[in-house]
Amino acid sequence: MIPGGQPNMQQLLQQAQKMQQDLAAAQQELAETPVEGSAGGGLVKATVTGAGELKALVIDPKAVDPEAGSAEENAETLADLVLAAVRDANASAQQLQQQKLGPLAQGLGGGGIPGLPF
Repeated sequence: MIPGGQPNMQQLLQQAQKMQQDLAAAQQELAETPVEGSAGGGLVKATVTGAGELKALVIDPKAVDPEAGSAEENAETLADLVLAAVRDANASAQQLQQQKLGPLAQGLGGGGIPGLPF
């Protein structure tokens, strides 16, 4: 602080720059972190990044058992399992985002600094 109770603008800008760098680093880490979700007791597994991008989908052959019902029923069940696995993976990715980005967002104080883009 400088006399008169005004914050040091240089110090504020440096803090803002550091927070922006920390946020960018956390976002990059999320983009590179694989997160897995599953459905049907592991018959379908989806892998997304911490940012929510679908990277892989593994379907156990047992999930498409031709003796379990008609082709339409099997296709519908498989589609439901895929959706559930992707949703499960995305829910885990969102938790990871909260862990990584939540503290940084709080550090920005919600309102940020007037005139800066955060």
